[in-house]
Amino acid sequence: MYVLFEEEGSFRAGTLLTDNETSLQVEAASGKRSKIKSSNVLLRFREPAPGELLDLAGKAAADIETDFLWECAGDGEFSFSDFADEYFGGSGHPASAVEATALLLALQAAPVHFHRKGKGRFRKAPPDILAAALAGLEKKRQQALAVERMADELAASRLPPEFAPMLDQLLYKPDRNRPETRALEAACAKTGLPAARLLEKCGAIRSAHDYHYRRFLYEQFPRGTGFPDVETPAVPGDLPRADARAFSIDDAETTEIDDAFSVRALPGVGWRVGIHIAAPGLGFLPNSPLDQVARSRLSTVYMPGAKITMLPDAVVDAFTLAAGRDCPALSLYLTVTPEFEIAARESRAELVPIAANLRLHEIEPLFNARTLAAGLSEFAFSDELATLWRLACACEGRRGKPSATQGLNDYDFTIAGDLSDPETCRVTIDERRRGSPLDKLVSEMMIEANSAWGHLLAEKGVPAIYRAQTAGKARMTTSPLPHDGLGVEQYAWLSSPLRRYVDLLNQWQLAACLRNETPPFAARSERLFAAMRDFDLVYGAYAEFQRGMERYWCLRWLRQEGARTVDATVRRENLVKLDHLPLLLRAPSVPELNPGRRVRLAIESMDFLTLELGCRYLGTLEGAMEDAGIEDVEAEEAAG
Repeated sequence: MYVLFEEEGSFRAGTLLTDNETSLQVEAASGKRSKIKSSNVLLRFREPAPGELLDLAGKAAADIETDFLWECAGDGEFSFSDFADEYFGGSGHPASAVEATALLLALQAAPVHFHRKGKGRFRKAPPDILAAALAGLEKKRQQALAVERMADELAASRLPPEFAPMLDQLLYKPDRNRPETRALEAACAKTGLPAARLLEKCGAIRSAHDYHYRRFLYEQFPRGTGFPDVETPAVPGDLPRADARAFSIDDAETTEIDDAFSVRALPGVGWRVGIHIAAPGLGFLPNSPLDQVARSRLSTVYMPGAKITMLPDAVVDAFTLAAGRDCPALSLYLTVTPEFEIAARESRAELVPIAANLRLHEIEPLFNARTLAAGLSEFAFSDELATLWRLACACEGRRGKPSATQGLNDYDFTIAGDLSDPETCRVTIDERRRGSPLDKLVSEMMIEANSAWGHLLAEKGVPAIYRAQTAGKARMTTSPLPHDGLGVEQYAWLSSPLRRYVDLLNQWQLAACLRNETPPFAARSERLFAAMRDFDLVYGAYAEFQRGMERYWCLRWLRQEGARTVDATVRRENLVKLDHLPLLLRAPSVPELNPGRRVRLAIESMDFLTLELGCRYLGTLEGAMEDAGIEDVEAEEAAG
C-alpha cells in the first residue's frame, strides 16, 4: 500500500510501513523513513509505484484545461478525489491514483480559479471574483511585457515615451512599485550602468548642471521657484527720518542690501556711528501672505551664476538699502569716544537716507592694508571708513578673538553665458583672501549689532532665536547663551532680514521691543521653535547645494583650462584641498604627510554627474601653503 501526502507545502508519495490511528510511518523511494500525521494523507493507492506517481500525474495535469475544469466544478466545496471520480471516472468507476493526483496538481496550480479550503479540498472562485482576478493577471502580464520592452529600449540608449513625464521621480526618488522603475533597474543590471548615467545616454539629462539643479528643486521646491501673487507692502510713512548719510559695502552682484553704516563727528565727544539694517519687518507682519512666502523658503539660495531669493524681487526692491532714497531700517547708534570705546548704545526704527552703495571691487583698491599703512588718499567716505576701521580693530581687541573672517578665502564665481547650456559657458573663479580691512570692518560691525541687539532682547525678556557656541559646538537656540567662538555673551541673527527668515523673525521681535509692543512670538511659542528647527534643516540643505554647485563649476574650470596636473595642500591623511579652488577631494595615492604639505597631482578622471575628480599623486612640493581653505560656517554667520 502506498500513500500520497502533503509535507511542508509539497506533495510526496511513499510506501506505507505502519498505520496507526493518528500517524503513519512511510518510506520514500530514496529509502528515507518518516513519521507523518494521518490528517496529512490525501490518497491511498496500490499502483503505480510511489516514485512514478508524481511524474505521471504531472504529465497528465498538463493536459487538463483550467477553464473547462472550472466549468465542470460545482458551486460548493469539494474534495479533489471526489471531483476526480466525476471528471475521469463516471458511471461509478473511480479515478485512478494517477488521474486523481493529476487533478489535485491541476487544482493546486490554479489558485485564481480554485480557492483552497483545506488539505485536498477546494472551492471554485465565483464568476465575478474570477473575472477580476483574471483581469489583474492580464494587467500584470501586460506590465511585465511593458517592463521588458522599456528595459530593452533603455539598453539600446532610447528613452521610452513613458519616462518623459516622470524623469525627476525616476532620477531622484524612484518608486519600485512602478513598472518604469523596474524597467530602469533591469536596464541598469543589463548594461552595468548607474541610473543617471544610463538616462544621460538616452538623452534624458540635458546637462550635468541641470541634473544637480533639478535634484535640488525636486527636493526643496517641488512646486517651483515662482512666487504667488502677493501684494508688495508699502514703505511705512510714519517713521522719523534719520540725521545720517549712510553707505553700504557689498560686492557688485548684491541686490539684497541688508546693512549700511554712517559716521558723524561729535565735537569734544568722539563719533556717532550708525549700523543700519534693512527693515522689511516694518512693512509686513507675521501670518501675512508675504510672511507665509518667506516662511516656506526660509532663506535665499545662492549658487554660482544665479540665486533663488527668499522674498519676491518687488519686495526686495522696496526694502533693500538702495542709494538715493530713504529706506526703512532698524538702526543701532554707538557713541564712540576718541579712544574708540563704546560709551552708549541707542536703537531706533527710522527712515535712513542712503547716500551710496560702495562696491568692493571699486573701493578695495583704495582702502586696504597697504593704503592704510601709507595714509589714505582722499576719496568718497574715506574718513568714515577710516573711523570704522579703527573702531573695528578696537572691538576685535575687546572681544579677545581674532576677526571671524581672518585667514579664510572667498571664491567669487563669474559665469559668462547661458546657464541653460552650461557647456558653452565660461567660468572665472577669483580667489580673495579674507581678513582685509573692509572684511574686518563689516564683520565687526555685524558682530556688534547682533550681539548688542541679542543682549537687548535677552535683557527685556523678549523671546528670540540665538546662535550659541559652547564647548566647541554651535547651534540654534531660543536661550541667550554665549557664543564662545566670537567672544560675546549673546549672538542673535538680525543683520540679514532680506535673505534669512530667522533674522526677519528676530527683527519683528526687536521692532516690538523698541516700540514697547507685545512681541508677535511669545516665550515657548511652538511657531518660534518650529521656525528655528525648519530653518536649521533648510539652511544646511541650501549650503550643501551651494557647495555642490561650486564643485561642479570647479570641475568645469579645470576642464575649460585644460588642466592635467593640479597642486594641492594636505588637510589630513589623503584628504587634500586644491590650491586656489574651493575643492576638497580624496587622493588615495597620496603618502602619509603632515597637514599643510603641498603635493602635485595628475588629473585622471572627471565626472560631472557624481562630481568626482580622480587624481594620482606625482610628488611632494617644497614649502607649505598658508591657505586655510574652505570657509567656516561660523565665520560666514559672523560676517553676515
